[in-house]
Amino acid sequence: MQAYHANEWGQVSHDDRYIFEMLCLEGYQAGLSWNTIINKRAAFKVAFHNFEVHLVAAMTDEDIDQLMQNPDILRHRGKLSATISNAKAFIEVQNEFGSFDNYIWKFVNNHQINDHIRIPEEVHAKTPLSEKISADLKKRGFKFVGPVTTYSFMQGIGLINDHEIECMYNPG
Repeated sequence: MQAYHANEWGQVSHDDRYIFEMLCLEGYQAGLSWNTIINKRAAFKVAFHNFEVHLVAAMTDEDIDQLMQNPDILRHRGKLSATISNAKAFIEVQNEFGSFDNYIWKFVNNHQINDHIRIPEEVHAKTPLSEKISADLKKRGFKFVGPVTTYSFMQGIGLINDHEIECMYNPG
């Protein structure tokens, strides 16, 4: 967890492969602890071809049946199916905007939001912006992207920096 916090969380990313990975992992995290997801991350990467979006989009129901037998990942059929359908929606966004990065960063005018967190209680679960992005993602066919999950995703790819001001890993 510390390595993720130090090296990824709140760090700006413009890499579509990484952005897709975070979108997927945050969807799996819904209702669970992030620690559970981090501990299964390597297995998820194997199961989903290192989150190469075109390879994931090509996966089938038979692939889902096989994944349901894999004890190293979360075996939630709905979330497994959503990963594949989200890959297809992700590709559609890439085709429309040139990259998913172009699409998602337009919501913050291509500048990270720094919340200047003083104490952990100031970190939000969701915001009007995460509600707006969530609604747009859902309109585009994405699943498991509610406002709370979307806010976590925003933190994960650095749209929002919610590190405490005094945190030694604060990028902002």
